[in-house]
Amino acid sequence: MKDSSPFSDLSISHLTAGFVAVLIGFSSSVVIILQAAQAAGADSAQVSSWIWALGLGMGITSAGLSWYFREPVLTAWSTPGAALLATSLSGFSLAEATAAFMFAALLTVIVGWTGWFERLLKHLPQSLAAAMLAGILFQFGLEAFAALEHHFLLVAAMLVTYVVGRQRLPRYAILLVLAVGMLVVVAQGEFHGQHLSLSLATPQFVMPDFSPGVLIGVGVPLFIVTMTSQNLPGLAVLRANGYQTPLSPVLTFTGLVNLVLAPFGGFAYNLAAITAAICMGEEAGEKRSSRYLAAVCAGVVYAVVGLFGATVVALFAAFPQAFVVALAGLALLGTIGNSLHAALDDVEGREAALMTFLVTASGLTLWGIGAAFWGIVVGAAVQLSISALRRPDPESARE
Repeated sequence: MKDSSPFSDLSISHLTAGFVAVLIGFSSSVVIILQAAQAAGADSAQVSSWIWALGLGMGITSAGLSWYFREPVLTAWSTPGAALLATSLSGFSLAEATAAFMFAALLTVIVGWTGWFERLLKHLPQSLAAAMLAGILFQFGLEAFAALEHHFLLVAAMLVTYVVGRQRLPRYAILLVLAVGMLVVVAQGEFHGQHLSLSLATPQFVMPDFSPGVLIGVGVPLFIVTMTSQNLPGLAVLRANGYQTPLSPVLTFTGLVNLVLAPFGGFAYNLAAITAAICMGEEAGEKRSSRYLAAVCAGVVYAVVGLFGATVVALFAAFPQAFVVALAGLALLGTIGNSLHAALDDVEGREAALMTFLVTASGLTLWGIGAAFWGIVVGAAVQLSISALRRPDPESARE
């Protein structure tokens, strides 16, 4: 009898993609999380609790949503939100900050429940979504090659492994890159794990203190930044890869999980973009229909990371930054290429898509809102302007 269990499709590609996504997600921005926690006045135990809450929340939402929809729905903490907190929590207590987290989560539940955000995004052209995704990921591709300057042997070995692996063993290319990179790091003596120790995190509950000033001054900006700079690109990644996961229930569920875990340090959860792309490409599994298992695996790893808190963070930090940068860039090369092709394939929409790509890749920030949002705004404005200019004048048509 044929095994009908979804786990019958589970492969090493799913496990590898999930692990790489978590490795890159944590290593690339955990320092910002630590800065945000310290800005809120958190002590060492509370910082560990933040990692516990964030890891557990991302694990629950990633594994739960991916399993339910059978599509790779990977979530992440809001990195722009953490950067916002690191600069805006000065003068507020941790209890007030916790109230701001809960308020932003409540706003997310409301927009998810009402569905207005999803209805608005249904009018977004596919070429613009692909262009925005390419712009988001473009810098990661550049940084992978820029790392050659200071870590030539390490990055060159990973690059050669990727090229050969893609031709000979495409399903395991990133696994081979990961293995070779780790071997080179150890051989060069750049793995700094001498201070690692295994210990579980202890959740620290903080009673929220609802102050109008912090709700408006921190909660609302946290919500806006997370929606525009994180959920919007995250949805673009899903759509660019052909997945039609409904956004509203995703927002509602992540918002509810956020509400529960906010008192422990879970400040914001959202759709992942960069790490999600790793769980959607060919490297995440030969069968497209089973790639959701990569996101499920990532969710499990997220939860384990949360349980061991600072220990796992220290493990990720033991690798040199060049290793993480190169791994991310190479894992995303296929997605960058496919996104650029989808964005520029439509001749009529090419100019708008190109401007979306350039604005997004520029990394500009206006009024605290990131480049991904402005890329879509500029691209949509150009697309509408071109369509209006091409439309024949009714008076001329009658003549």
